[in-house]
Amino acid sequence: MQTPRSQRPSDSPTTKKVDQYNDPHHDYVKYWDGRDYEHQAEEMAVKRLLDGRHFEHAVDVGGGYGRLSVLLKQFADKVSLVDPSHKQLTFAADYLQDHPDIERHEMPAHNLRFADGSVDLVAMIRVIHHLPDPTQELQEIARILRPGGYAVIEIANYMHARNRLRHLVHHQKIAAMPVDIRSKAHQREDEIPFVNHNPREITRQLSAAGLNVERILSVSNLRSTGLKKVMPKRVMLAIEGVLQPTLAKSYFGPSVFFLVRKQA
Repeated sequence: MQTPRSQRPSDSPTTKKVDQYNDPHHDYVKYWDGRDYEHQAEEMAVKRLLDGRHFEHAVDVGGGYGRLSVLLKQFADKVSLVDPSHKQLTFAADYLQDHPDIERHEMPAHNLRFADGSVDLVAMIRVIHHLPDPTQELQEIARILRPGGYAVIEIANYMHARNRLRHLVHHQKIAAMPVDIRSKAHQREDEIPFVNHNPREITRQLSAAGLNVERILSVSNLRSTGLKKVMPKRVMLAIEGVLQPTLAKSYFGPSVFFLVRKQA
């Protein structure tokens, strides 16, 4: 059963620092310089998951400066960009200047100020890696989605192929619970969390929130600084297009995209 909004705490125990994204020395727009392959691989995944569908209202949760909000316009009549960082929404004002109809809202993922059942598509991409326990955020997504509504949810995948190989070499089991991948120096209370999740556990959490997984894609399968130096981006993306569905069930890539649907 979902907790009524009036009974929810204003702060979630899992987040909740946006200091990094408000820091004047941190430029998330420039972070994507040199990451064209990753960006286009994620666009490819969203297009593949939403192909043939159209929605009235899409919400881009934790969408930063609107990197994927423009893409969502291809699938929805109305798009709302939501982010807890005032600075990112300031960047969004410039990035989305040719799309003035994309609304911008400053709010955290654990407290989405939309009415129950008022949205038919939610995207939450590159957000859950900051959430050691995304339970509250997933419940919020389920709350604002109409019955039968869809969400595209991405996680940083702890079960990716290279990690599994490392664990095999060291005779270690893959952790079921989130793993903090920050360096020891940054594993402090005042630092924003950065975790990898086990996709099987995320599937369980989605189900508990009333969100059923309908499709999975393995994304950014060729993410490698060395590979990007020797292989043309168009070739990498052509291979990526084949690998996303082919390797989905093996959770091969460093990123996993879920297409989920709220129970009717």
